[in-house]
This record gives sequence, C-alpha cells and structure tokens, in this order.
Amino acid sequence: MDPVSHTVINLIIFVLAIYVGYHVVWTVTPALHTPLMAVTNAISAIVIVGAMLAAALTETGLGKTMGVLAVALAAVNVFGGFLVTRRMLEMFKKKDKKAAPAGDKGNAA
Repeated sequence: MDPVSHTVINLIIFVLAIYVGYHVVWTVTPALHTPLMAVTNAISAIVIVGAMLAAALTETGLGKTMGVLAVALAAVNVFGGFLVTRRMLEMFKKKDKKAAPAGDKGNAA
C-alpha cells in the first residue's frame, strides 16, 4: 500500500488549483477581462478534449458518467464565455448617432 493515497494527492492538487486560480483572476484589472475570457474559453475547450478522453478510457459507469458531466459543464462554460465576450466587445463599439426626425427642426412654435 502507498504511504499516501492517489486520491489525497489529487484532492490536494485540486484545492491548490482553486486557490491559485482564484487569486490570479481576482488581481486582473478590468481592462484585461475580455482577453482573460478568451483565454478561459480556450482552456475550457482543452478541458472538453480531456474530459472526452477520460470518459472514453474509463471502464466503470461512474467514470463515464463523470466524464460526460465534465464535457457538458465545460461546453456550457465555453458557449457562455463566448456570449459574455461578445457582449463585452459590443460595449466598446461606437454607437451611431440617430438623425433628427424630418418634421422636427428644433424650433417648436
């Protein structure tokens, strides 16, 4: 028997990844949120590929279920991230000024 279980090691890595990820994202300036979203979408796409491989290579039903769940959650994250990124980019577009109506000359009698 191993002195330390692989499950404990994986749990420690998972908790450290959450901690580091939280502090990295928390310190990002607002000007960099759009590029950060784009990178996050790319990482989530890699997670989808990894989850598909993990689901395909497992032999138990629980493993396959968890893999399918990981694929579904990562897909929601990717598509939601693209929607948020698009909305953020639309905020930076210049809006066209509306022309005054033809009947309104600015002078009311």
